[in-house]
Parts: sequence; structure tokens; C-alpha cells
Amino acid sequence: MRKRYAAEVPSGVHQESSPCIELRRIFRFFGTTKAVQDISFEIPRGSVFGYIGPNGAGKTTSMRILATLDLPTYGEAFIDGLSVINDPELVRHRLGYMPDAYGTYRDVNCWEYLDFYARAYGLTGEQRLRRLRWVLDFTGTRKMAEKPIRGLSKGMKQRLCLGRALIHDPSVLILDEPAAGLDPRARIELRQMIGELADRGKTIVISSHILTELAEMCDRVGIIEQGHLLATGTVDEIQRQWAAHREVELRLMSDANDAAVFVREHPHVNEVVVDNDRLRIEFTGDLHSQAELISMLASKGCLIAEARSHSKSLEDVFLKVTEGLVQ
Repeated sequence: MRKRYAAEVPSGVHQESSPCIELRRIFRFFGTTKAVQDISFEIPRGSVFGYIGPNGAGKTTSMRILATLDLPTYGEAFIDGLSVINDPELVRHRLGYMPDAYGTYRDVNCWEYLDFYARAYGLTGEQRLRRLRWVLDFTGTRKMAEKPIRGLSKGMKQRLCLGRALIHDPSVLILDEPAAGLDPRARIELRQMIGELADRGKTIVISSHILTELAEMCDRVGIIEQGHLLATGTVDEIQRQWAAHREVELRLMSDANDAAVFVREHPHVNEVVVDNDRLRIEFTGDLHSQAELISMLASKGCLIAEARSHSKSLEDVFLKVTEGLVQ
């Protein structure tokens, strides 16, 4: 059983059926600037939540409030049933935070850096050594344990910062743009580490501009713009809600213009574009309706050499959701 590094949670807190993270009508104002406006959502225990939004949307402000580094102007937030406002010390022992910009000590090595934070969290003796070894192994920095931080690459520094957030074995991780500035290989490796942490049951909040990666690793996502939460749910739910149509492309061996006449009569077709021997169709029906459309064309004598379709990606949905909806 893992040792607690803070007082036991009061009775009734940390119930398995309750959300691990909850924001209730969070507002954050900086003078006349409304950075966050009426944000509310819940994150189930053991899930990965992707926070999506352009620069200045309010992602970092929301995450700093969750990390107990800032206070909301109004509203409340909870982690493991503990208030980030009233119980910040208890929250911090259950939380690992990786900011978008973090400080490192250039003249210490990786072991010394992690050891400093392990001691700060109250780890001692053999327990501290076990955590240090595990974090170095997990992040792939063990071979660089004696290397000064100033000599690390960007990717290795990101790994070290993730290790710092993991050193006390938190149940919740808040990762603000962890893949920013990494090369493709480093991003893949970081994504694999996040997936393994999720498999270990940790609840993870991660923000990123790389929307395709969030779609692959997240159970749920939230889309924020100018301080407003515009959509939240699973990736599939948001795609169904905000991208009701799919794109169908047909390559024909017969006259594409003739086929376009028949296609335009279908009730689920919004738009048809003829491109040489291809039809590009904006289609609002499901896969069964799509199959009926292709069957109808074949019955009309249209020779279809190839058919492809795809739903809108998370990136397409993001552009659709945020375009002009918040002024």
C-alpha cells in the first residue's frame, strides 16, 4: 500500500464513484481582462482529459487554479474531493504539475534535481531512493543521472520535468503543453509515457496545440476559447455533436457529371463537387445511408472504381467550434 505524504482524507472524500477533478463555475479576472468565464466540468478518475484552445484562451489560467498556484475570482475547484482553495496543501500531495515554462537549476545534475524535490515532498531513506530510481528509469534519464541539466536537450529536459511531477507518486497530473518544441520522435515517446501513466490509473489533464495527438491519447476533451468552455465530452461525442456530416469521395469510370445529377437528388447530400473523374460529396447520413447512395448510383449505371469517406477530425471540429462563436 502506498504511503501517504499528508494527512488522511476526511471521511466521505475520494469516493471511487465521484469525479477526480471538478470545476464549478470558475471565473478569473485580471483587472478588466476576463481570462476564464464560468468554466464547469468534471473529469472521471483514471481518465485522460485534453484541454484544447488557442493561445490566450484560458487553458493555463484554469490549470494553474487546479494546481493551487492561482485563486479564482469566483467559483470552486476540487481534486480528489479536496478544495484547491481551502485545502491546497492536501491537494499538492495528490498532484503533479508540469507547467509550460519551468525552472531548472543549470549547475545541478538530474539526480540532484529530482532528489531535491523528493526531499521537499518528505520522502526519506529507502523510499526516496526507490522513487528516484523508478522515475529515472521511467523517464529514460537514468544514463544521464550525473549529467548537468545545462547539457540536456529540450526533450531530455521535458522528461526530467515530468519526472519531477511524478517523484511523489501523485494520483493526478496537470501537464501544460508538455510536447511544445519537441521533435516528432520525442513527442511520440512522451505520448507513450502518458499512455503508460494512464494505464497505471492516474488522472491526467493535458493541454496541447497538437490536436491529432490529443485525439489519440485522450478519453475526453474540452474546447475553450476566450475564457469560455465551448464543448466538452469524449472525442466521439464532440465529433458527432459538432461535425454532423462526413466527406465522401467517389472515383468513377463513367461520366462524373452524370453521376453528380443523381447524387444531388439524395436527401443526405448537402454539396457535390465534380473534380475530373471524382465526386467530392458533403454527406449528412450514416454509413448505411452512404451504402444506399453507392448502391443507387450503381443501379443507374455509374461505374464506381473507388469510394472513400471520413468523419471530421478533432482539428476540423476545433476550427468549426471556435470560429466566430465567442466575441
